[in-house]
Amino acid sequence: MWGVHQRMAELWNIQSNQRKLTKEEMSELKICLDANMIKCRKVATLKNLSLVASMTEDNEWQHDICSAIEKLYEDFH
Repeated sequence: MWGVHQRMAELWNIQSNQRKLTKEEMSELKICLDANMIKCRKVATLKNLSLVASMTEDNEWQHDICSAIEKLYEDFH
């Protein structure tokens, strides 16, 4: 699991089950959410580019894009 997701889950658990988050923890949660959004946006962009590569039958480009997607997902293991 990506470290950002682990910390986001910890902070959510604190907020949901224990107490309100401190200002510092809220700031940290926002940083985690921003990082998650950036990674999701990158994956979505690459998937859209992969579709374009497929539609234009550019197999080499599509292979490069798929490799980039796999590299992004490596962080989750």
